[in-house]
Amino acid sequence: MAAAYDIVLITHSAPTWERRCIRDAEIADPADEAALLTAGRALAARHTLHGVVTWSEWDLVNVARLAEHLGLRTNSPQVMRHCRNKAAQRSLFARHRVPSAKAMTARTLLEAALAAETIGYPVVLKPAAYAASIGVSRAGRSEDLPGAFDFAQAGAELSRESAAVLVEEYLHGPEISVECVTHRGTTRAVAVTRKTLGPAPYFEEIAHSVDANDPLLVQVGPVAAAAVRALGITDGIQHVEMRLTGDGPRLIEVNARIAGDLIGQLVHLATGVDLARAAADIACGTAPDLSPTRRTAAGIRLLYPEVSGTLAARQFTDGFMTHTPWLRQVHWLREVGEILTLPPAGSMYSARVGFFTVTGTSTRQVAQRTRLVLDQLTLTTTLPPQRSHLPEAGTRA
Repeated sequence: MAAAYDIVLITHSAPTWERRCIRDAEIADPADEAALLTAGRALAARHTLHGVVTWSEWDLVNVARLAEHLGLRTNSPQVMRHCRNKAAQRSLFARHRVPSAKAMTARTLLEAALAAETIGYPVVLKPAAYAASIGVSRAGRSEDLPGAFDFAQAGAELSRESAAVLVEEYLHGPEISVECVTHRGTTRAVAVTRKTLGPAPYFEEIAHSVDANDPLLVQVGPVAAAAVRALGITDGIQHVEMRLTGDGPRLIEVNARIAGDLIGQLVHLATGVDLARAAADIACGTAPDLSPTRRTAAGIRLLYPEVSGTLAARQFTDGFMTHTPWLRQVHWLREVGEILTLPPAGSMYSARVGFFTVTGTSTRQVAQRTRLVLDQLTLTTTLPPQRSHLPEAGTRA
């Protein structure tokens, strides 16, 4: 965005890496509506503001209120509230006949059990208003339900918008997302992201790939656009998640912002379409340029330990990265010595060790190169020492 616009930033802590991209900043917690509005007014007093945009799922509603308060173009806060609530999305999808999943909300285990019996096993339980796949798991039978409900409820309790749990039909089929751009009520699907999920019963995404030549875009693009319309979104970037079932594409949810996990960067590497620039253009009232300039593919692999424990090693074979120009980026998020805790005791989000991105001519080549990188990676954890239950020498049992 900084290549095209002067940026002023509202952020909860003092800028560090952002300083090279921004002209000015105000320190405020975007989750605090009053503090956010105060910071926005302070920036408006020093600069002429043309648009407001966020990449944060958590702050969609408050940022819409800020834009409205400053008289700038925005989706309404109510539309953003629907985008933050999966139960509201399901209701709107049904009203507008967008293919989705049967779903019911629950606040107690009994309500969840009744919902699961009504919908039919297997079911998916998730916080009604959260993100990053936190608290999402599958219950294949009634015996699995208490654990899945507790896991979802723990995530729901972290939400600012709703403490409810959503019980929904499990959709059989591969999971994808469609990256969309909406300007003045017209939505264009620009790319399909293919997903690789981690171990069941969780739904954590461990890899994504984007191919500019993916033939699936023609099939799923209209469904994604219909979902965006059903929610009343008129402007911005959308990350639309769905599954390819035997009955066709069916919606999981619409996220009204650029995707996480560097998916926007993958789209740029594969197609040349710059979603971050498009988000800024739309916020400022300008039609975005969505003309593709590349016909390649790109992927990201997120790195996790096989078991929880203390990170003991994270390294590639010496010299490997010297001869791999297609290995575009390697980034570590955790240091050796840190403790990593996988679900259900922890989360995949916090247990992520790092990631790498690769490019190729096709999805197949991206997958081959990803496997090659993984073959050269050492990632190990050590478990804490277990105390023996046997008496020590010289002591009495």
